[in-house]
Amino acid sequence: MSTPQQSSPQAAPAWQGTSGPAYTSPIPIVRTHLGHAIASEWTKIRSVRSTMWTLGVFVLLVVGIGLLAGAVVSASATEADLSGETALSFGFFGVLLGSMCVITLGVLTTASEYGTGMIRTTMVACPSRGRVLAAKAIVFFAVAFVVTFVSCGFVAVVHVAMLSEARQPTGQEWLKATFGVSLYVALLGLLSLAVGSVVRHSAGAITVMIGVLLAPLVVAIFMFSSSLEGLREALFEYSIPNQLSVFYSTSLSESGPSGWDPLWIALGVTAVALGGAFALLEKRDV
Repeated sequence: MSTPQQSSPQAAPAWQGTSGPAYTSPIPIVRTHLGHAIASEWTKIRSVRSTMWTLGVFVLLVVGIGLLAGAVVSASATEADLSGETALSFGFFGVLLGSMCVITLGVLTTASEYGTGMIRTTMVACPSRGRVLAAKAIVFFAVAFVVTFVSCGFVAVVHVAMLSEARQPTGQEWLKATFGVSLYVALLGLLSLAVGSVVRHSAGAITVMIGVLLAPLVVAIFMFSSSLEGLREALFEYSIPNQLSVFYSTSLSESGPSGWDPLWIALGVTAVALGGAFALLEKRDV
């Protein structure tokens, strides 16, 4: 009987057991930080059409309606009519209407990515969700503030030159009607950004913010019952239109916020909303 031959062990491949040079990627490895996320969000916000459209309409409303209001007042009002008004007060109308454009852009900055599904790509590129939201907030706030400041500043300069019969504004009034109102509008847009992150639906979040902008004032107007007088006054005084008017020294009510109070109110509300948006972003799936 023939015995089966024992198979000799195969020789190991030549590449096994040999130590070669380690692979080094030609692409430099850089530890990412907030600056990279800001650069990414800046690329997004300046490359989409919604930004150009909303900011373009915003500038058109602020400048167009502001100058139109100044021209109408200059042509029809007398020196006696304008003696108690500052030349800056007529910029209020354009800013109030234009704020709806900033609200829309703030919502779209976050909510639109959920609608298109691009938020998944964003989170894969930057797994730190808080960093993504922080970058969006920083970029949007800077854009909204600069555009508002330039628009309001231009209208203010033209109004002062156009309405020579009106009382010339003081330095404090100049600061509030340009720098102060720009901060307030930018914070209003930042609040919209936080609401868009929470709601995750563009139309729903815009509806919520339009309601926040106009509903308190409209509801207060139709509260005729004397038992609701206190509530009516509170809604009227703390409505966004009335708070905006404070920056132009033409408050719609004799009581309520004054000076820089609207700015601190907006800052507090926006901080709370952003805190909630950060907390929910970390807990929910994308």
